[in-house]
Amino acid sequence: MELNSVTNSATSLITSAQQKAANAAQTIATLPVQKDEVGGSKDFGSEDLFKPILSLKESELETAAAVKLLQTDKKVQGALLDIRV
Repeated sequence: MELNSVTNSATSLITSAQQKAANAAQTIATLPVQKDEVGGSKDFGSEDLFKPILSLKESELETAAAVKLLQTDKKVQGALLDIRV
């Protein structure tokens, strides 16, 4: 396995997680406020928040996985350098 492929995969995972989080945040930000809140126009159900909040959690987990990939790659590279020296 190429050493750069792990870094590229981790970077790609972080980028997609960032985009997913941004989309979820935008969805949450554009939800209408409830009637009893200032400027509220209509009620919305908690199910409207369910999917974007899950997307935020998913992006958090994906980012954590990418960081672990990078940490493991760093350890492997260090071990390879120790063997070669």
